[in-house]
Amino acid sequence: MTSPNRRAYPVLAVSTLAFMVCFAVWMMFGVIGIPIRKTLGLNNTEFGLLTATPVLLGALMRLPLGIWTDRFGGRIVMTLLLLVASIPVYLASYATQYWQLLMIGLLLGIVGASFAVGMPYCARFFPPDQRGFAMGVFGAGTVGAALNMFVAPRLIEGYGWEMVPKVYAVVLLATGIVFWLVAAPDPGAGKKGGPTLGQQLAVLKDPRVWKLCQYYSLAFGGFTALSLWMTQYYIQEYGFDVKVAGTLAMAFALPAGILRAFGGWLSDRFGAHSVTWWVLWAAWIVLFLISYPPTQMTISTIDGPASFRLGWTPALFTLLLFALGVALAFGMASTFKYVSDEFPGNLGVVSGIVGLAGGLGGFLLPILWGAVLDLTRIRSSCFMLLYGIVWVSLILIYFTEVRKKALVEHSPDRASLSNA
Repeated sequence: MTSPNRRAYPVLAVSTLAFMVCFAVWMMFGVIGIPIRKTLGLNNTEFGLLTATPVLLGALMRLPLGIWTDRFGGRIVMTLLLLVASIPVYLASYATQYWQLLMIGLLLGIVGASFAVGMPYCARFFPPDQRGFAMGVFGAGTVGAALNMFVAPRLIEGYGWEMVPKVYAVVLLATGIVFWLVAAPDPGAGKKGGPTLGQQLAVLKDPRVWKLCQYYSLAFGGFTALSLWMTQYYIQEYGFDVKVAGTLAMAFALPAGILRAFGGWLSDRFGAHSVTWWVLWAAWIVLFLISYPPTQMTISTIDGPASFRLGWTPALFTLLLFALGVALAFGMASTFKYVSDEFPGNLGVVSGIVGLAGGLGGFLLPILWGAVLDLTRIRSSCFMLLYGIVWVSLILIYFTEVRKKALVEHSPDRASLSNA
């Protein structure tokens, strides 16, 4: 086993810290949007758009920031991102109109692109056989979603929602300074005679890139969207206050962040394909169960009509949500194991493209969930939609990997070689 660069672990630690802070800020509107919704009288679709807007710029900027990371280095790009993003985050505390919140949310969404900076930056400090673990550790920064669910409700309760962006802006500034002091120069940046932008974007012609985009739009997109949606879901479905709802929603976000590193290790040990295959089936089972809406039933018995209710208690629902968080954590890690294995020379660009797809999934899903909820009036419709996306991923991985592998193993040429 090759030893990593001596600066590898400090770089990994400070990059994970930066990504965690950025992710908490990125998810901010999922919590502060709840009191804002009450003040402005927003419907479900408008609330979904408000929470999803920061995700849009974070998704769109992943590709250019991935390219800039390959060109200028992760240390410079990440530091500038942290410092610049603190400005719109602070301004959010002074917004009073819906359109103002949407515009500011769009601008502060740049923090979501930090993933496309830190992922290739950290990977370059580790040998190939340890990159799955390293990227899993860095990806554990998504625990920032759980951090936001814990911190933001308490700031809202004590000081009002306006205090949340003010505190987050100061934390971004402090993190930017710490990152610059601890991080090392990027060993893969600034090389002369590298590929042009057009040459780098040529990877879009590779169907493997599009397949990974679909996987990640489910794993990361689903995780991001649910992190934005679940606090509000607990409030509406079970009647909890924002503090209790945020704490329970952490049961989903926390394992999805912490266990991503373990998912990276599993991907190194058993391969990205095996982990992704079983992750998809686990998500399929959980989403099938929680998609079923609470049901009131009345049946005729010999003693007359008997009524009963089918539905998940808060405890059982939270347990299933925890299992879904674990599955998506492993799925996020295994997808980027695919990236590092299949595109080692274009980590920044492919990470940016795949991250873009994941971010777009996280942007579109809350809007779709809000629209479907307004249309059907069924709160579990968000899980029904996600269940359908899992079906698409299972079909895709079966025909492009599972079935293809079986055909190769049972081909006549292979059989004749084995007999020989």
